[in-house]
Amino acid sequence: MKILVVGAGATGGYFGARLAQAGRDVTFLVRPGRAAALRERGLRLTGVGETETVTPRLVTADQLSGPYDLVLLSVKSTALEPALDDIAPAVGPGTAIVPLLNGMAHLARLNERFGDEAVLGGVAKIMSTLNAEGDIVRLAPLAALAIGEQQGGSSARVEEIAAVFTDAGIDTQLPKDIISAMWSKWVLISTLAGLTCLMRGTTGDVVAVPGGRGFVTALLAECAAVAAAAGHPVREKELAGVSAMLTTEGSALTASLFRDVSQGAPTEVEHVFGDLVDRARLLSVDTPLLDLVTLNLRVHGHRTASAA
Repeated sequence: MKILVVGAGATGGYFGARLAQAGRDVTFLVRPGRAAALRERGLRLTGVGETETVTPRLVTADQLSGPYDLVLLSVKSTALEPALDDIAPAVGPGTAIVPLLNGMAHLARLNERFGDEAVLGGVAKIMSTLNAEGDIVRLAPLAALAIGEQQGGSSARVEEIAAVFTDAGIDTQLPKDIISAMWSKWVLISTLAGLTCLMRGTTGDVVAVPGGRGFVTALLAECAAVAAAAGHPVREKELAGVSAMLTTEGSALTASLFRDVSQGAPTEVEHVFGDLVDRARLLSVDTPLLDLVTLNLRVHGHRTASAA
């Protein structure tokens, strides 16, 4: 299987490195600046007791020629539109595209550009970031994928792709309804990002003060209400697990969106929150806390854009 990993950041870089270590035919599509850094230092994985270096095969967009069997799309939503143009030469009649973005809006764009038959649903569960040197730092042991056909169920190609990931030591799940799995991840990430960005602290900081736990509960309920109204309710057991994770005393848990805000960088506010509150309005779901988070992050985006 000829695999193209689009982006060598904290998510795609990790899973692509694992595939490369397993001897798979993996190429990373990166920007020229990232390519130069990776050629000099290699693709380095650190954190949770590991320090490994992979020598990646790299291409830039102008060097792509001919289709790949699998395109693993792992870019921030702010880079989605240029990425669609970049990967076009790599998408042929038999190519499967697995996007690992948060939210749902990217599916419509990918379907429009490449056809829904080429696009699978995908969920990445990993806590990682890039340090100042561009190394991938894992913040927790969790590193798993879920994939599936958009219309639900499995297929021969999904099982083949899953086998490739599993053989590389990647925990890979095949949910019966990948769209619902994507909504569940959206509920989690919007709650985590919302509370840490709005409160400018870790989840432990939030629950350490009066009213903190109530805020977590209320924000999670809003996110879950949107998912339920959209026809993809999150199971009570899963919601209880999310609530327990986000209300653990002393936890240092934050979201990547929070780290972007802390660094004065642009965020995925529209893809994660703007789209969610727009859907809430269409579904007649009241989301005052999500509206506040969205406004807060839009102000941050305006401020950082003005400074730039």
